[in-house]
Amino acid sequence: MRDQELIVYRNFEDGQLLYDMSFLMNQYDNIACRTNEKRKLFYECIHRLVELAGTYGFHGNLWHCYLANLLVNNENSYSCGCEIRGSIEGSINDAALHDIAIFKEFYDFDFRPMMDVLGVQEYELTENYRSSSMESKVYNTRICNRICELAERFCKAESPEQMKDMLTDFYREYGVGRFGLHKSFRITRDDNGVHIVPILNIAHVHFDDLVGYDLQKKKLRDNTDAFVAGKKANNCLLFGDAGTGKSSCIKAMANEYYDKDLRIIEVYKHQFRELNDVIAQIKNRNYKFVIYMDDLSFEEFETEYKYLKAVIEGGLEKKPGNILIYATSNRRHLIRESFSDKEEIREDMHTGDTVQEKLSLVYRFGVTIYFGAPNKKEFQNIVRKLAEEQGVYMQEEQLLLEANKWELSHGGLSGRTAQQFIDYLLGQQ
Repeated sequence: MRDQELIVYRNFEDGQLLYDMSFLMNQYDNIACRTNEKRKLFYECIHRLVELAGTYGFHGNLWHCYLANLLVNNENSYSCGCEIRGSIEGSINDAALHDIAIFKEFYDFDFRPMMDVLGVQEYELTENYRSSSMESKVYNTRICNRICELAERFCKAESPEQMKDMLTDFYREYGVGRFGLHKSFRITRDDNGVHIVPILNIAHVHFDDLVGYDLQKKKLRDNTDAFVAGKKANNCLLFGDAGTGKSSCIKAMANEYYDKDLRIIEVYKHQFRELNDVIAQIKNRNYKFVIYMDDLSFEEFETEYKYLKAVIEGGLEKKPGNILIYATSNRRHLIRESFSDKEEIREDMHTGDTVQEKLSLVYRFGVTIYFGAPNKKEFQNIVRKLAEEQGVYMQEEQLLLEANKWELSHGGLSGRTAQQFIDYLLGQQ
């Protein structure tokens, strides 16, 4: 097999299995290589295929699913060029076709002689594998099934050209790699730099799950609709009382706009110095990105907001058109203010400058949306609707009476308190 001849598709994240299998395909009948060592390696490869099935949720022919997963995750000049846009022009197509022809050889390989020579009939387990009922730890069910289906289609391809067209269609519909196959991300740093890593389990929240706040949701969706459509849009600040659904709106946005090529990257306050590295990694991709900052606020002694100001607007480099900043906060002005900021006599001679400095960050958010705590009637309506949706069966009068008792000792009137009350009732059923 010709794994060493690959041009575009190289440096696979889980590539060692490919190279080990390629070695076995080339050497399994070579009497100069010790059979016991090859047999041991073959069992090790079977083990890794089964483990991948448990991690990714693959079923059917695990070797073919593994190969398909390598192709849809490899970020290279061809795959990144095709993501969202489809086929591209240029000589890169010839290089990609060369590699796809090699992968077709892997797909067409007959394992029966290897199984007989090495005496490893257990490989049959991987050829029609039935996965457990557990969900994939990496992909949502839809994406996992799509990769397994792509593997089956690759087997039916009559030529490398046909196989390449199938792969290009996948890139156009789903994208490539981590950004194509996941909705949301967080950032980490190690000795090799800053990394954008997928968040594997995001809550399945939708806008309809947030009772009330219709005007707020509309304002957020209008801005996001414009952004994903390639129109002008603003950075957005969601502020107001605790437990009113600000963060839930962001989660709902990640779920609703995933199919429209929007991706969410969560950044914490202590990571603001990494923002330039993050932007450098995403500015040339064919997705729209929202950099999301939850519970954003600063004390007077915290200066991280200066990095954020420069990134949002104010630095020499223009902010890429495929990136917006969304933040949630309980504070309208984000930076802690005091009465001394406006006193005429203080250490700072220019009080107006101090005030403007503290307001300069919030002014960089073109859209601000206020989420206020519900009144008693609105709170009861939220409780009523949540109980109906989540299967809490109780007389309405008794339900609202218990809800009123609950909120008095559990944080007051808010959507979060209402949900916690419903969760309590569900736990008692």
